[in-house]
Amino acid sequence: MSGVVVDTSVWIDFLAGLSTPSLEEALSQGSVILPPIVVAELVSGARRQRERAAIEQLIEKIPVHETPLNHWIRVGELRRDLRSKGVSVSTPDAHVAQCALDRDAVLLSQDAVFTRIARLSPLRVHSA
Repeated sequence: MSGVVVDTSVWIDFLAGLSTPSLEEALSQGSVILPPIVVAELVSGARRQRERAAIEQLIEKIPVHETPLNHWIRVGELRRDLRSKGVSVSTPDAHVAQCALDRDAVLLSQDAVFTRIARLSPLRVHSA
């Protein structure tokens, strides 16, 4: 495993102070990878300056997955492939999944859409 990509759903629990042992373990090992869209989702959901400051501290410490043009082409291919198998996913969800696939990483999420993606692709998902 080349790291752990962490979805927004898990970060929300972590930032709220809820127990997230899988994330906490990955953080202690320095293996967390942050998709850029997760950064945008977290920042847009911050209601207070304190929440925003906590998010900014995370962003400074955790590597953000680089997303060159060929990454976005693979995102489109993943969406097309899944749609051909009867599963429609949003571009942000396909982006998060593709970040994990690009890094041969496990995706840590509580969102059922990623379980559906994993059934039809090489994506590996671990529920938080």
